[in-house]
Amino acid sequence: MNEQKTKYQIDPKIERASTLPGSFYRDEEVFELLREKIFPQSWQLVSDTDKISKPGSQYPFYFIKQFIDEPLLLVRENENTIHCLSNTCTHRANMLVETPCDGKLIKCRYHGRQFSLDGKFHFMPEFEGVENFPSESDHLKQIQFDKFHKLIFCSLDPKFPLNELINEVENRCGWMPHANQLHEMTSLARDYEVNANWALYIDNFQEGLHIPYIHRGLNKVLDFSNYETHLFPHSTLQIGIAKEQELCFDLPRSSPDFGKRIAAYYFWLFPNTMLNIYPWGISVNVVKPQTIDRCVISFRIYVWDEKLFDLNKMDLHSIEMEDEAVVERAQVGIHSRYYKAGRYSPRLEKGVHHFHRLLCEAISNE
Repeated sequence: MNEQKTKYQIDPKIERASTLPGSFYRDEEVFELLREKIFPQSWQLVSDTDKISKPGSQYPFYFIKQFIDEPLLLVRENENTIHCLSNTCTHRANMLVETPCDGKLIKCRYHGRQFSLDGKFHFMPEFEGVENFPSESDHLKQIQFDKFHKLIFCSLDPKFPLNELINEVENRCGWMPHANQLHEMTSLARDYEVNANWALYIDNFQEGLHIPYIHRGLNKVLDFSNYETHLFPHSTLQIGIAKEQELCFDLPRSSPDFGKRIAAYYFWLFPNTMLNIYPWGISVNVVKPQTIDRCVISFRIYVWDEKLFDLNKMDLHSIEMEDEAVVERAQVGIHSRYYKAGRYSPRLEKGVHHFHRLLCEAISNE
């Protein structure tokens, strides 16, 4: 571990810092360290409240499918109470719920064990005479979760509460109609497979430097000269300023950005979640590592104003394709014997620098 600590370090002063070297993205030991030390402690965006809309709703999912395949279960006990539970039977480890369903109990189809909707053991046939039964180990494990309006996050072993991760989202965008009007455009939901290391995708998201060269359509909408980047302990925010006559927020006077023509807030939440907030709603990108050179991008769109969505000039699918193409080219480049490391643009790559420092801290002893 000491070797890893000294091998990958980023100077805290961006003006003299070099980026992570290409070897970082090829290093299997680093990939496994990040799987072990970052992701179980992270908050993952896993669903929304519409998936468990009525009492008895049961929604199964994996924490990060094909990376951390922990089977979990969201359950609505009643109108006001939601639980996130282990989806593994405490008798013989059978997966309890395989597809979304409704029911007054959680039932195992292997040997008939039953649980209440809060995860407490309820019934087991043929267990008469078993001593010290049931015990705490016979209940389903409660998994920590929290919500940002309709969006549900969970963590296997969180280092800090969710509000520390999203408080700046709430500060900038809490006035927007998330709770009452936000609904998913399910027809636009996609999972994109990207042949690149997951961190390369995050690197690309964290900076606006590439916009004039990769996103010609987006560049026509944004005033690139006024692009902003803000850093927070576990997140970053990039602000896209709209050109004259382009769609922008009608910000209230209470907003810290009142008076600016903001086209989009681009939030990154450590380590792998992006919330892109527009005048019409939110697009979500969750970057799910699969292998050291492949990841899946879960792309979802939530809309609160369909009229503004129809007026939107940003082709989000095309932007995604442009990003994926350049990230896959970078994946080829990190294997070059001639590439070692680069430098950062102090104005436009502050987010990349911040991300790299957080990654290095995660694989150190401290």
